[in-house]
Amino acid sequence: MILVLNSGSSSVKFRVVDLSDPAAAGPHGVVERIGEPGGVADHTAALGEILGGLDTAGIVAVGHRVVHGGSTFTEPALVDDAMLSVLRELTPLAPLHNPGGIVGIEAARAALPGVPHVAVFDTAFHASLPAEARTYALDRDLARRFGIRRYGFHGTSCDIVSRRTASLLGRPLAALNMIVLHLGNGASATAIRGGRSVETSMGLTPLEGLVMGTRSGDVDPAVLSYLHRAAGLSAAEAEDQLQRHGGLKGLSGANDMRTVLARRASGDPDASLAFDVYCHRIRKYVGAYHAVLGRLDAITFTAGVGEHAAPVRAAALDGLDTWGITVDPARNAAHAPIISPDGARVTVCVVPTDEELAIAEQVRAVTASDGL
Repeated sequence: MILVLNSGSSSVKFRVVDLSDPAAAGPHGVVERIGEPGGVADHTAALGEILGGLDTAGIVAVGHRVVHGGSTFTEPALVDDAMLSVLRELTPLAPLHNPGGIVGIEAARAALPGVPHVAVFDTAFHASLPAEARTYALDRDLARRFGIRRYGFHGTSCDIVSRRTASLLGRPLAALNMIVLHLGNGASATAIRGGRSVETSMGLTPLEGLVMGTRSGDVDPAVLSYLHRAAGLSAAEAEDQLQRHGGLKGLSGANDMRTVLARRASGDPDASLAFDVYCHRIRKYVGAYHAVLGRLDAITFTAGVGEHAAPVRAAALDGLDTWGITVDPARNAAHAPIISPDGARVTVCVVPTDEELAIAEQVRAVTASDGL
């Protein structure tokens, strides 16, 4: 049994995965409001609450989701003191995500010192990005000094979803060109050639790219300095507008796509615009990534919105018929695994993600290779 932990700044999600029966619903849940009124005091207390309800005797390893591994960590690795020191140095690259992950790792190591702990990085899958895709057009010395480049995220999701798409189509992953659209509260598009990431929408941080629940995605970088000059916002306040007050929430007042769809159906103009902007951005990336790949075999929707919001899938791919990209309305409404018509040049799929299972698989691979 492998315990998978996803530690954020104020929450810890967990799931116990039995790789001998991956489909089995093992213990899982979340401890929220860490350090807040009505919640537990800290991550150590959260881990104590989680482990108090588990049979820890059956846990042979712990996998930790770490959002940002920088250029240092391009594959899963055993956690030790030296790794944690490097992760602390990487905190400026992911100030909203990595600190909670580090504290969670420390608490878990203290609570379960007798088993190996493995860090699995969201950025690792995108280590294959070619130089022209990962490089920003900035002063090269400045970029090198501060590690400024496109790293990409949602890597564990892209990994398992691309493999599941190949299995669904009955084709070797190495022979497929696909676009994976991970649409949840965070959202990204990734172009995958032969199982390797060749372009992705998120960049130095998870802020770049598609419209998200609260994140703006792509904006003119000068917006930040303009907000400083015109609105008197500090750099931190301006960034906070893009991180926590943009996206669907900024456009419509709601960050949940289900709420946006309900308001749109009732005639709310702000919700309608939010929906249109969201889908337009996806369509733009699909077109761009089709050009990057040259030949496109499949488009796969995944995560909460991608798996469940049929109107988003239809609107995001609307008007792409001349490229062989079409959605069958009946199949889409039924959330079928394949929602394109028979014989379509590009197969459009709906494939559930399972990041916890992907992490557990990588934990097993690391511990097996180290003889643990």
